[in-house]
Amino acid sequence: MSAAIIDRRRLLAGGLALAGTAGRVGAAAEPVATLHRLSPKLDRMIAPDARIEVIARDIRWAEGPLWVPGGDYLLFSDPPANLVRRWDRKTGRVAPFLSPSGAGDTDPKLVREPGANGLALDHQGRLLIANSGGRSIDRLDLKTQRRETLIDRYQGKRFNSPNDLHVAKDGAIYFTDPPYGLADADHSPLRETAVNGVYRRSPDGTIELIDGTLTRPNGIALSPDERRLYVSVSDDTAPRIMRYDLDAGGRPGEGQVWLDAKPMQTGGAPGLPDGMKVARDGTLVCSVPGGMMLLTPKAEPLGLIATGAPIANAAFGESGRALFLTANDRVLRVPLRAGWQG
Repeated sequence: MSAAIIDRRRLLAGGLALAGTAGRVGAAAEPVATLHRLSPKLDRMIAPDARIEVIARDIRWAEGPLWVPGGDYLLFSDPPANLVRRWDRKTGRVAPFLSPSGAGDTDPKLVREPGANGLALDHQGRLLIANSGGRSIDRLDLKTQRRETLIDRYQGKRFNSPNDLHVAKDGAIYFTDPPYGLADADHSPLRETAVNGVYRRSPDGTIELIDGTLTRPNGIALSPDERRLYVSVSDDTAPRIMRYDLDAGGRPGEGQVWLDAKPMQTGGAPGLPDGMKVARDGTLVCSVPGGMMLLTPKAEPLGLIATGAPIANAAFGESGRALFLTANDRVLRVPLRAGWQG
């Protein structure tokens, strides 16, 4: 399958050419975001007059959004602040949830992001944490607050700084391990492994390196049928999203470029491919240069949400009625159409 290549200028021009397809969304005094409608197909998910709102502000770097269904709240991380916060849907309040969220005692000269990054739930409802500063995948029981290190090494060597993760139906955990948490990245004296890897932890605890060739693996997600794995590559010189076809055992074949994001950098668009989520119908929500893009499984662009700054990650919540975006120093809530299930 050839890579989908999208020219940002053509893409935005095409979206803006549709009558009523783009506009500032939010309060008149403080525009929140611009919703570019790039295809009429977007309307089944997001109404043209949808009101995007800011639900949290003053964050050093917002990441890792995760909706917790049983608690009716959103968790999101702030890796440099070493904090996970909680937004309560009923009260609208934001409060600290986990501090420190990652490693408690790190040297800022060596560790740039001591806190948690990506978050997920396992099938028992426990919180899984990509612990950037602790260089591990941790597990937290939300009822007892008992925390444990699930994995921190591959073949005896410590990970760099686990960034994002996805839990498969069989309980396998796919995760990425770029060097972003380390102050000197690839040249950090703390580094023990020679690659920035994509890994799979099988249900029996076995760890496999499934791709060690990517420069900056970042966001990661599976298709609804779990026959494809998507991985964002936040490489400024070659930004892209990779696709891997998986066998029956969840192991990938050779990766292919699913989306070439290099043309989207035209004009200095902020951000890189970062976090992503896949809806139950296969729609992908992906960080790209310029904002957060919604695409079909064939990489057809449906819409772009832009704020003028990078948007790091996304999460579906409220039983598919909302899309949450961690957008630089704030968190946004995008209402989705009733009856649409993400």
